[in-house]
Amino acid sequence: MDIIQGIVAAVLFFVLFFGIAFILNMLLRMTWIMSFIFPIVVILIIDDVSFMSYLTEPDVAFPALGAKITGLKIWDILILLAGFFGTIVSGISIKMLRKNGYQMF
Repeated sequence: MDIIQGIVAAVLFFVLFFGIAFILNMLLRMTWIMSFIFPIVVILIIDDVSFMSYLTEPDVAFPALGAKITGLKIWDILILLAGFFGTIVSGISIKMLRKNGYQMF
């Protein structure tokens, strides 16, 4: 992956997950909900196995997930971390807005 593509992808993931987390925080009034949901979203992004196979065939699904996680490139990890930081920054900004008196819904 080219450096410019990696930087643009990281910024896009940061903005995407910041926006999704901000909207969820406003609607559900649970500040850190997306930060806890984020690992599940990452599993859905990187894994080829269906989500139900983790319940029906865990002996096949979890080793496949482990192989996918260990096979990630550094740019993939940085892009996913940028998305996670987006969820964290969203939680911090919602907390600051609520502290300053803003109420969403």
